[in-house]
Amino acid sequence: MCGIFGYAGFRIAAPVLVEGLKRLEYRGYDSFGIATLAEKISIYKKAGKVSAVSNLPDSLQGTLGISHTRWATHGIPSDINAHPHLDCNEEIAVVHNGIIENYAGLKRDLIERGHIFRSETDTEVIAHLIEEAYSDDLLHAVKSVLPLLTGSYAILVISAGEERIIAARNQSPLVLGIGDGEIFAASDITPLLEYTSRVIYLDDGDIADIRPGEYTIYNGDSPIEKTISEITWTQDTVMKSGFPHFMLKEIFEQPDVIHHAIHSITEETLPQSLLNANSIMVVGCGSSYHAGMIFRYLLESACGIPVRLELGSEYKYSAVPFNDVIIGVSQSGETADTLAAIKKGICNNVKTVAVTNVLNSSITRSAHDTLLMHAGPEISVASSKSFIAQVGVLMQVINLLAGGTCTEALSHARQAIEQILITDLSKAVDLCSNAEHLFYVGRGVFYPVMMEGALKMKEISYIHAEAYAAGELKHGPFALLSPQTPVIAVCVPGTAYEVMLGNLKEMKSRGTPLIALGIQDDIDLNDIADILIPVPEAHPWIQVLTTTVLLQLLAYHTADSLGREIDMPRNLAKSVTVE
Repeated sequence: MCGIFGYAGFRIAAPVLVEGLKRLEYRGYDSFGIATLAEKISIYKKAGKVSAVSNLPDSLQGTLGISHTRWATHGIPSDINAHPHLDCNEEIAVVHNGIIENYAGLKRDLIERGHIFRSETDTEVIAHLIEEAYSDDLLHAVKSVLPLLTGSYAILVISAGEERIIAARNQSPLVLGIGDGEIFAASDITPLLEYTSRVIYLDDGDIADIRPGEYTIYNGDSPIEKTISEITWTQDTVMKSGFPHFMLKEIFEQPDVIHHAIHSITEETLPQSLLNANSIMVVGCGSSYHAGMIFRYLLESACGIPVRLELGSEYKYSAVPFNDVIIGVSQSGETADTLAAIKKGICNNVKTVAVTNVLNSSITRSAHDTLLMHAGPEISVASSKSFIAQVGVLMQVINLLAGGTCTEALSHARQAIEQILITDLSKAVDLCSNAEHLFYVGRGVFYPVMMEGALKMKEISYIHAEAYAAGELKHGPFALLSPQTPVIAVCVPGTAYEVMLGNLKEMKSRGTPLIALGIQDDIDLNDIADILIPVPEAHPWIQVLTTTVLLQLLAYHTADSLGREIDMPRNLAKSVTVE
């Protein structure tokens, strides 16, 4: 949920760290902080976003340092709770991504032994524990402290007495960047793109001893060799490229994204476990869960293969065994709950498949097989192109399992999305931006499409938006309908068309403003809807894609009209690496 970044090399560390944090800010932006090492450790940390920094204090000298951008888990966002955290003597500095589950007991014991705490965070216990263990070897001290910690962590530690960074990982991502005469450590690869394409992905239990231009990795007492991977992403992919927000850029990248996602999966690359599956479980969180729900509707309809759908955060509580195939869907490949579900499946001898955007992420190193989305970096916290890529990959899986029956339809996906990117949504935006509550309704496969649309709206506009299966409104939510509560609905020709049209008439009779996504020359729908957003006639799978993109654009333009922080909405983070 947080971003950490460290540097050891020949450059002045502070500006390198600031720029790196700006690349990581989508992981958390409640506060930020930097620690550099020259003759002593110098700290600068503040509540708020690192992107607001204009000048750094002159005290931040040296060519080695660590930094952090925070999404608060323990303690409010504040200068004091911002990382890095120090020991009593201000000679040990720590940044941390994760949660130390046993910190309360450790903190009580440390206080009894005379330690003074400055913050409310769980991280500060690490600094004090290292203080107790430290004599003259930071690596030895960190190694002796890690077994005391329960929970997840990726940490970077520096000491005033040594020109080195100690990095350690357990259940939280950490990657090294290997430059010429300089070494980087980061939560993900985005801050590394400016400096190097050579990276090492650390695994749980790995500890890296980083010095300017060199590194040694341990797992246990002995050094180990790790494979250096080449990054294919470039720095240009993490720039706005003239767009006002990353989200709009990423929405407009979707024609190419859907094309690459679909064509990346072939009969040769389709995992054998899926070809042999009698049933499939899909696990995901947030948008990934919605993609899994779309997969369930389409696969069961096309192939008759039953699909069980689970929220990643709830699967751990399921007592019902599953022994076929689990698909874990995660954009980052680091989503803690989804990763835990994959590991649970492996422990039960279940075949696992990861659908992710990030090669060498934790989920790809855990699952038996991986289907890459090939969406490129997604910087905006709210998913757009990664969701379309997930759906595209999963649609192609279904298409192949069904013998290629939808190949022709999917060949039109890129053009279909291109055509609707310039749709005029101004009337719908005006109605939504003046509403306090919005209902999103759909039937069949369009129900999860509306769930995703409502999620996008609430994430970036802060308007309360809820999605319902249209037939469920009469079972309670109808009580909330009013002239002040617009309804957004998908009603396109298909098996659910007539009953959906009847549902919309029922809503309209309550005086509810209605925004309908449907065929432009649909006379009946035009008679009911206050505003009609045209959806081109196409195969139902293509309409799933186009309605999704239209709802993304509606959310984006509504949020923009309200002046929201679209790329970094309040209280959210891009990569949810804690449970």
